[in-house]
Amino acid sequence: MKTTYIKYICAMCAICGLTACSDFLEEQVPQATLTQDEVKKPEYIDNVLISAYAGLLSIEDMNSSFSLWNYDTRSDDAYVGGADFSDGEPFHILELHTTVMTKDWPYNDIWQRFYKFLSRVSLSLDMLNEADQSNATIQQRTAEMKFLRAYGHFQLKRLFKKIPFVNKLNMTEDDYNNMSNTEYTNDEGWQQIINDLEDAYAVLPVTQSEKGRPTKAAAAAFLAKVYLYKAYHQDNANNNQVTSINEADLQKVVDYTNPSIYAAAGYGLESDMHNNFRPEEQYENGKESIWAIQYSKNDGTTWGNLNFSNRLIVPCIPKVHDSGCDFYKPSINLVNAYRTNADGLPLVATAATKDYEVGSAQTVDPRLFVTVGLPGTPYMFNTNYMMSKTNTWSRSGGKYGYFVSLKQNVDPATINEYIFNADNQWASSMNRVVFRYADVLLMRAEALAQQNKTAEAIALVNQVRERAKAMAANSVVSNYPNKYGVHFAINSYKGTYDKDAAMEIVKTERRLELAMESERFFDLVRWGDAATVINKFYTSESEKMSFLKGARFTADKNEYLPIPWEQLSASNGHYTQNCGEW
Repeated sequence: MKTTYIKYICAMCAICGLTACSDFLEEQVPQATLTQDEVKKPEYIDNVLISAYAGLLSIEDMNSSFSLWNYDTRSDDAYVGGADFSDGEPFHILELHTTVMTKDWPYNDIWQRFYKFLSRVSLSLDMLNEADQSNATIQQRTAEMKFLRAYGHFQLKRLFKKIPFVNKLNMTEDDYNNMSNTEYTNDEGWQQIINDLEDAYAVLPVTQSEKGRPTKAAAAAFLAKVYLYKAYHQDNANNNQVTSINEADLQKVVDYTNPSIYAAAGYGLESDMHNNFRPEEQYENGKESIWAIQYSKNDGTTWGNLNFSNRLIVPCIPKVHDSGCDFYKPSINLVNAYRTNADGLPLVATAATKDYEVGSAQTVDPRLFVTVGLPGTPYMFNTNYMMSKTNTWSRSGGKYGYFVSLKQNVDPATINEYIFNADNQWASSMNRVVFRYADVLLMRAEALAQQNKTAEAIALVNQVRERAKAMAANSVVSNYPNKYGVHFAINSYKGTYDKDAAMEIVKTERRLELAMESERFFDLVRWGDAATVINKFYTSESEKMSFLKGARFTADKNEYLPIPWEQLSASNGHYTQNCGEW
């Protein structure tokens, strides 16, 4: 990374765990040579706030990635993978949705880690509140911390639905011990996150000199996303059904995806989608990256602030990545979703009826090959690592297939440059893009489609598809037809579509564009489609992948994780379990 990113090095805070109900929070005890009064000054305040930013890297874990990839394996996009069922067993159980238990350790782990992160943000906001509120730097840093607080709450709410909100200043131990996860209705919970983001949006600058600090456009993109979740109301406490779609919330999505917001800071689509997933400095923080987690190398720490949360996804290539764990394996269903018809449009209804093979006459969308590594093509576009149906590309010996996710991995030729063997597991310095411009376009398209402005919605979908179409001639995979016998065919949608058809087009496009970016499962839940889509996936996919036999998604239960047993038992009766008879 360049020196203009914000360095996430936590040098100010010692962390101690609380007991009882407040186990999920950290007490932060500042330790520095600065006095309490000095640390509140604008020129010193970053010494405290940097701990909150550092938490984005140092608190997450390969089993509890803040990207939530571990939990996207519940969707039709990916399998858990690994060596076998015992390798990450609770995640394999969750993938099947059959015998999930409230005491399964991953759920309490991800809960605790996000609340540890929120505790750092909360400390920072307490300190900022005591500083000079008329100072522009203090105002901007407060906006940044509210953005981070929104991020922690947003990820937790997508996972658990009913969560306690750490959204008050100077909370005491009694405050923590009396927190409730039903203080707000579902709709009100989304509004708490929105309140923080609207405060941030009002103050954040159009651009930031230090990459990693959120901008006005980042707050707008985040607001659009939260309003889109809020729009699909799920306010019946007895189920997880979408009860209504709120027009006012949809209009807010349209407002916060206004192209002028993003044009002001120079955001737009990359010419090659793969540029969003490259570690080289010239590609990091590119025009499509609206806000990204800034991982780094060679920054004076033992391993640098590398991305350890994706280390399980690296394949196990002999004498190269010998300790790769091969998790987050793309599904057959996902690969088939990229098949196209004679008009260059997704097959959709018939996509799963025939499995795609490299070298076949079947036409496909070029985005397939920058999303999934397939046998017959080079891993990470390096011809020294040709993929095949061998154990090199499947640590399970084929049980979880031979496909590999490409968006989290980097070229093995860059070992010790961008990917490092850290404690016998692999970690890279590549940023993780949280909000990118293609997602903004598709969120706007979705809101417009729901408003029955279908022509406008399809035009936005076509912007994304035109980029994909151009990749056939100019991208890292543009030579694949000549070298590997693949056939690209992708075109824009033409004609007119009613609301239902336009929504299906948007949903399909979100899947194709954002696959393996940990969005699919959560999209299905907010649309109210999870049970139908996932059970259909189980039926067809289990005929090819036997480990899925017996899998069953239970509506009004499996949309969210259970509130962890450890949290319920320590809550003094203030927490309520999610619906579904856990």
